[in-house]
Amino acid sequence: MERYSKLGLPVLVGGLLLFIFAMKSFVNIGYGEAGVLFKTFGGGVVTDEPPKGEGFHIIAPWNDLYVYNVKQQEVFESKMQVLSSNGLDISLDISVLYQPKISELGKLHQTKGLNYLQVVIIPSLRAVARSVVGQYTPEQLYSTKRDAIQNEIFDRLRGDVEEQFVQINSVLVRDVTLPSNIKAAIERKLTQEQEALEYVFRLEKARQEAEKLRIDAEGKANANRILNSSLTTNILRDKGIEATLKLAESPNSKVVVVGSGDDGLPLILGNQ
Repeated sequence: MERYSKLGLPVLVGGLLLFIFAMKSFVNIGYGEAGVLFKTFGGGVVTDEPPKGEGFHIIAPWNDLYVYNVKQQEVFESKMQVLSSNGLDISLDISVLYQPKISELGKLHQTKGLNYLQVVIIPSLRAVARSVVGQYTPEQLYSTKRDAIQNEIFDRLRGDVEEQFVQINSVLVRDVTLPSNIKAAIERKLTQEQEALEYVFRLEKARQEAEKLRIDAEGKANANRILNSSLTTNILRDKGIEATLKLAESPNSKVVVVGSGDDGLPLILGNQ
């Protein structure tokens, strides 16, 4: 019995160690994740093999598996302070959509680690944003150039981090906050510009209306001149006779006195 009790402790310890090794050897990788294998006795981080995909994996208990989220993720930088081209303080709210390059996940882990967001993306974003915004005036930032700034930040940020095994999918400039006095001055200027454009539009519309009336008047005057030049006394007398004959055929009571009107035209006397 004493011999069994002496054997019990080593067996218990051995069983516990075996259980720990077994638990460490069984790894489940969830959806949208991938694992980088670290071989303790085999060269460290594995970079020449694809990362472990989703599902259940068994690894040697002396190795480690580092799991990364490889789905698209978003980082939001609120109230980032930058300077405009004339040295005024500007506050930006920027979102970046990113994800690690799955095929190069081992190199990312080896060179940057799990904290690659803080090591790679955030510093590059701040540097690029300051550089890009520094090329523009507050008025351009507030009104006309926001899309251009957003696209330029995206292009430069993507160029900065693509060799560091990170993929930038999109950059969104969500808000540009100017000093209140600068914002008020810009809004007044924009309002005045809109009013000036509206005034020019009204003047142009009035000019077009006047031109239309002038053309209509000239057309009527030309038509009257052509008509007057084509109407002779004989033509008028002939038209008068035609009208008289049509009236004579009317059932209404009337008296026709031939040759009593102006220019010898018939004079029609009705019962009124």
